[in-house]
Amino acid sequence: MPRFAANLTFLFTEHPFMARFKAAKEAGFDAVEVLFPYEFSAQEMRARLVENGLTFVLLNVPPPNWAAGDRGFAAVPGAETRFRHDFERALRFADVLNPHHIHIMSGRASGAVARATYVKNLRWAAQRAPTRNLTIEPLNPVDMPGYFLSDFDLAAEILDEVAAPNLGLQFDAYHAQMLTGSAAEAWQKHRARATHVQIAGAPGRHEPSGGDIDYPAFFKCLDAGGYTGFVSAEYNPARTTKEGLGWLTEAKA
Repeated sequence: MPRFAANLTFLFTEHPFMARFKAAKEAGFDAVEVLFPYEFSAQEMRARLVENGLTFVLLNVPPPNWAAGDRGFAAVPGAETRFRHDFERALRFADVLNPHHIHIMSGRASGAVARATYVKNLRWAAQRAPTRNLTIEPLNPVDMPGYFLSDFDLAAEILDEVAAPNLGLQFDAYHAQMLTGSAAEAWQKHRARATHVQIAGAPGRHEPSGGDIDYPAFFKCLDAGGYTGFVSAEYNPARTTKEGLGWLTEAKA
């Protein structure tokens, strides 16, 4: 059975942010992740992790203005200084929260120059933080129009080109289903590079039950293939988070 984590940016939003750690533990999660924890105190988050016996799985390198449309800068030509500044900020939070992974967002860009910029920035980041596990994640263009990394084959090519031992693939089954039409086939093709997994129902990005992805079969596939990382629930609950956790109870049965 996979080890499950709750993405606290998406789940338990019926609670104040700092109360979500306890809610996640009480619901049966052993770990949590937060997309952008930068508006909160890292020390206070660390205290909540310790109090509830939770592992911190992942944070994203911060875009300075998510609401205005920024989606990272790693592949944006001319934004190298901005990217490095944001990455250093992520490292400062990582020093306190000790995440298993730091996700580097490519941002909105396209073309050969963007690709070269991406590779250069990823190499720099991997060398800057050799003890941190870094990830890149293909995102589908319906949810993230214009995002540079919107293809799993491209992600594989870039990972091979960067060739950094601390850089891996963040495999989101929802995005894989939206991009390829088969999350299961995408997993079989790219699982060797995957260091972190996220889940949500497709279409709709609600609970990982029903829909086009057979999650019970997917979880068995993860176990059979020897995946030992966390599987993070990153979805928009259809009602309250607690009401929609039947999938977790079933997975743990």
